[in-house]
Amino acid sequence: MNRWLNRANARISLSSAAALLIGASLFGQLLGFMRTQIINGNFNSPGHITTDAYFAAFKIPDFFFYTIAAGALGVAFMPFLADKLAKGDRRAVWQLTSGLLNLLGIIMAGVGIILLVFTEPLLRLVINDNLSPDQMHDAVMIMRIISLNPLLFTISGILTSLQQTFGRFFFYALAPILYNSCIIASVYIFKDNLGLIGLGIGALAGAVLQLAIVCFGLLGMRFKYHPTINLHNIDFRRILRQLPPRSIDQGIDSINSIVETNRASVLGPGSITFYENAYMLHLVPISLVGTAISTAAFPRLNSRLAQGRSDLFKRDFLMVLRAMIWIILPVAVISFFARAYLARLIFKNIAPEIALILGFLVGAIVFRTIYAIISRYFYAQKDTKTPLFVSLFAIALNIFLAFTLARPSSYGLTGLALAQSIVATVEVFILLLVMVWRDHNLFTADFWSGLVRTLSVTGFTVITTYTMVTLVPLLASDRGFITLGTKLLFIVVPTLVVHVAISSLFGLEEVRPVINKLRQIILKPVRIQ
Repeated sequence: MNRWLNRANARISLSSAAALLIGASLFGQLLGFMRTQIINGNFNSPGHITTDAYFAAFKIPDFFFYTIAAGALGVAFMPFLADKLAKGDRRAVWQLTSGLLNLLGIIMAGVGIILLVFTEPLLRLVINDNLSPDQMHDAVMIMRIISLNPLLFTISGILTSLQQTFGRFFFYALAPILYNSCIIASVYIFKDNLGLIGLGIGALAGAVLQLAIVCFGLLGMRFKYHPTINLHNIDFRRILRQLPPRSIDQGIDSINSIVETNRASVLGPGSITFYENAYMLHLVPISLVGTAISTAAFPRLNSRLAQGRSDLFKRDFLMVLRAMIWIILPVAVISFFARAYLARLIFKNIAPEIALILGFLVGAIVFRTIYAIISRYFYAQKDTKTPLFVSLFAIALNIFLAFTLARPSSYGLTGLALAQSIVATVEVFILLLVMVWRDHNLFTADFWSGLVRTLSVTGFTVITTYTMVTLVPLLASDRGFITLGTKLLFIVVPTLVVHVAISSLFGLEEVRPVINKLRQIILKPVRIQ
């Protein structure tokens, strides 16, 4: 046991950490997909959607966590720990960690009491009186059960930030997997007695287990807890000064989510569930392409500027941007044409509403992915204000469009998705204008040439995907992962093959690593012993 813990807690290399986190992210996405699918399959059926209460119950707790605590767990906290650790001052590391743990612990404990006492009034801010009495009862009960989750997540987040500073990633990667697993288990444990309320117990148990697992990560670090809040400490005050802008930035998505849930609740039973399912589907490619690639590229962009090589910084940025566009376009095409297959896969029953919403979210898939690397262009230059100001404008625009487009007399539920796509497009173009205004020579002729060729290739990709969807249509009787998964493979594989092949004919640089890897796999000799 001790040997296993030592290995799990050991400092690992950058490449190993990246592989661990990417693998955990992929598994986490799959587990989250399974969680939603299992919940839908056990609590929803055509004409009887009960999970509106489940999705609504998490909105306010998530809002408090992201706006108060989450901003402290990255940019505002870890750099200060890294500075102290680099100087060998572990005592200062323990003091800063303990101080933040104590301060945010007190605040989030107060939040937990507020959530527990004022559950129903806070919930009505989100969904008004638009849930049935039974669903409102379930939502109130779930929200009360998870009222302490923001506190538990805050403690876990601070401790995992500390562990990451020491280069220990194992328990950080494991924690969310255990959280999702507990919710999945709660479906089968409580379905027949507590029903939907059992999901709240699963979420609470998951948060407790996540914290317990994270605490294992402290073993061997000789962490010394200090029961004080040293407000006179200069570094601690600097951390606190960093919190407001980070909290605003982190809380924007939560505010937007609350507004969308509010608008969806007006549009009838099941609307919250349909939108949440479609929204989760559209987040998968954004996370796996946008977040993963931009996170991997960010250290290199920082390094180029630290070296004083702004020319290499721009070259690398444009290379990554072109690659991300080349990757996300066929994914967006598949998401659009195969949206009904994906909706059936996650909802199990016929759900044309989810497929329709996902179709309107395709624009958001493309531009949120592009935003992931464009925002890091500014962050690498230590400019966090520009993306923040643009985000504030974007959330205001999204709220306006949500109220305008999601009216029953307008686009209804799809209006929320249309608003997301419009806002994502506007947000990216504003940042691009700022970039060009600051550096007129940023986008080279070679970049525009590559972009035009990529768009031309995408035309062939569209034709291929449409053809395959026609050849393997979705039937009303199609159910199950094997049937739907097989049909999706018949659509996805030819689409990607055509995209890569035509890209190679058009001489796109982005396809070269793919072709070289395929050649290596196909032509690599097999050793027979």
